[in-house]
Amino acid sequence: MASLDQLCVNTIRTLSIDAVQKANSGHPGMPMGMADVSYILWTKFLKHNPKNPEWFDRDRFILSAGHGSMLIYSLLHLTGYDLSLDEIKNFRQMGSKTAGHPEKHLTPGVEMTTGPLGQGFATGVGMAMAEKFLRGKFNTEEHTIVDHYTYAIVSDGDLMEGVSHEAASLAGHLQLGKMIYLYDANSISIDGSTDLAFTEDPVKRFEAYGWHVQEIDGHDHIQIEDAIRNAQSETSKPSIVICRTHIGYGSPNKQDSASSHGSPLGDEEIVLTKKAYGWDPEKKFFIPEQALAVFREEITKGDEIENSWNEVLNDYRKQNKDLASEFENWMNGKLPENLESLLPEFDTDEKGLATRASSGTVLNTLKDSIKNLFGGSADLEGSVKTNLKNEGVFNASNSTGRNVHYGVREHGMVAALNGMALHGGLIPFGGTFFVFTDYCRPSIRLAGLMNTPSIYVMTHDSIGLGEDGPTHQPVEHLASLRAMPNVNVIRPGDANEVSYAWKSAIESKNTPTIIVLTRQNIPTFLRNEDNAASLTEKGAYILSDSDKDIPDSILIGTGSEVHLAMEAKAILTEKGMDVRVVSMPCWELFQQQDEEYREMVLPQSVLNRVSVEAGSTFGWSKWVGDRGISIGIDTFGESAPYEELYEHFGITTERIVEAVLSQK
Repeated sequence: MASLDQLCVNTIRTLSIDAVQKANSGHPGMPMGMADVSYILWTKFLKHNPKNPEWFDRDRFILSAGHGSMLIYSLLHLTGYDLSLDEIKNFRQMGSKTAGHPEKHLTPGVEMTTGPLGQGFATGVGMAMAEKFLRGKFNTEEHTIVDHYTYAIVSDGDLMEGVSHEAASLAGHLQLGKMIYLYDANSISIDGSTDLAFTEDPVKRFEAYGWHVQEIDGHDHIQIEDAIRNAQSETSKPSIVICRTHIGYGSPNKQDSASSHGSPLGDEEIVLTKKAYGWDPEKKFFIPEQALAVFREEITKGDEIENSWNEVLNDYRKQNKDLASEFENWMNGKLPENLESLLPEFDTDEKGLATRASSGTVLNTLKDSIKNLFGGSADLEGSVKTNLKNEGVFNASNSTGRNVHYGVREHGMVAALNGMALHGGLIPFGGTFFVFTDYCRPSIRLAGLMNTPSIYVMTHDSIGLGEDGPTHQPVEHLASLRAMPNVNVIRPGDANEVSYAWKSAIESKNTPTIIVLTRQNIPTFLRNEDNAASLTEKGAYILSDSDKDIPDSILIGTGSEVHLAMEAKAILTEKGMDVRVVSMPCWELFQQQDEEYREMVLPQSVLNRVSVEAGSTFGWSKWVGDRGISIGIDTFGESAPYEELYEHFGITTERIVEAVLSQK
C-alpha cells in the first residue's frame, strides 16, 4: 500500500477512535476495520458532490452498520461536506450533527437513518429499484441522465436480521445490477465471535439468491479496487463483496475482539494503537495536510461530474422537452395543480363499498395524471386492490412496469418503499393486511423518524374480516401505530373519505401515511358543503350536526363504525336528544389543527361523548374525556362471520345508544 494511502486510511481510523473516546461512548472497531474499504470506495468510485449532497444522479451510499457511525462522519468531514471538525469533536452530544447513529435529517450526506440492523440493507433495495425504474423511463439512446449505483456497507449483524433475507431475495429476483454491497465480515458481534450463533456460508447463501459474490481481503487495496470494478461490470445481478476484515484494526490488545465493538478503546490503548499506525499519540483529531488534500479532491471531482451531468441534462431538455419536463417535475415532487378535481366522487349509497375497493378506484383514477405512482403488494394484489391496471409489472425484464410483486415479504416491502421515497422521483405505495404491520413496524418507525413520505395501504382492518379469526384481526394495531411519532394513521369512514386520504398521503412531504381500509362494504354518506369529504384532511369533522349549537352528546367514529354512529343518532333523535356525529379518520391530522377548529368540532363543554371503533379502546380517553365512554375491543377476536362478531363484541348501534343514555 502506498504510504499516502496508508496515511489517509489511518486518518479515518484516528478521527474515529478520538471521537469515540472523547464521547466515552460509541463503536470504534468497525470504522477501524472498514477504513480501507471505505477509503477506496469514496475516493476512487463514489460519484458524489460534497457541496451539493442532494444532487440527483449521485451514487447512494448507506452505512447499514450504523453503529459504526464515526466512519461516515469521518468520511463526510474529510471529503468536504458541511460537517465541521467541531461536530466530529461533539460526537454523540446534544444538538450535534453527529448523533450516535447516522440521522438522515441531521447530517448532510447521510442518505438514511441507520442503526437498527438490516434496515440499511433492505432500504437500499428500494433505492436501487427506483434507479432502475427511472433509468428505464427517462434515459434515451442519446442521453443518460439516470445512472448511479447504490452502495452499502453491511455487517454480520445486518445479515443475521430477518429483513436482510427478504430484501436480498427480492433484489436477486429483480436483478438489480446497480446495487453493490460491501460486507464487513469481521466475525465479531457484541457477545463475541459470530460462531456463537452465525455459521452459515454467505457465499452459497447469496449465490442462491442470484447475487454476484466475491470474497476478498478487506485490507488489500488492490483486491478492494478490483472487486468493486468487477461488481460494476456485472449488470444483471446485485453484488456483494465479502470483505474479510479485522475489527479494531491496529489495536495491539483489542483487534479481533468484542471489546472494540461497542466501547471506547481507552486512553492507554489509543496511545498504543496510534504508535502502531506511526501516529503521534499526543495529537488528537489530527488531520495531516497531505491526507486532507487527497480527500478534498472529491470537491473538485464532484463539481466536475455534476457540471458534466448538467450539460447532458440541458441538451436533453432541448431534444426531449416533454420528457425533460416530466423528469424535473418528478424530481421536484411537483403534483398536478388540480389534484382535488382529479379525485373520484362516489355517489351516496346505503350499501356502499369496501374502502379497499374504493381505494383501488382512487388509485386507478389518479394513475394517468400522477405517472410516478409506483406500487404493489406482499402477495395480496387481489385483496388489497393496489394493482394499477394496464401498467405492467416491474421485474427483471421490465424496468418500467409500475406494479411490484413483493411476494410474502412485508417487512422487505416496507423498507423498499422507504428507499424509493428517500431516493426521490417516485411516489411509492405498498399493501398488505393491517395485522401484518407487526412485520413492518421497524421500517414504519424509521420512516417517521426520517420524515419519509412512504404510503402504506393496510386492509382487512378489524374484526370485519370475519372468519379468518384472531390471528388476522388487528385489534391493538390502530392504538400502537397512533403512538408512533410523525406517522399519519388514516382510517376512512366511506369511499369519499378514501379519496381525500389518498390526497393527503400523496401531498405529504415529511410524514409517512398508513391508509387503513375495510374488507366489508360500508355506506357512502350524503355530502354537502358543511360535511364535505375534503374535511377528511383536517383529521376530524362534523359529519352530521345537531340542531343546537352545543349538542347533548357527541358520537365519534372511524372507518366502518361511522355508519353505526349515524344509525345511533337517528334513534337518539327520536328519543329527543340532539346528537352530533364526528368522523375522525386521523387523530394526527386533527391534532395539527388550530385550537379554534378543534373546539368547534369537539366543544369541551360537551361531556357526554361516545367513541366507537372496532379495535382497542386504548387512547380514546383523549377524545371522549374522563366521563365519556369508548366502545371497542380489548381482547383478541374470534372466528365467525363478521356480522356475528360485531354483535358478539357489542360494536352495535344499540350499544352506542345505551352508552349515550347512561351519561344523561
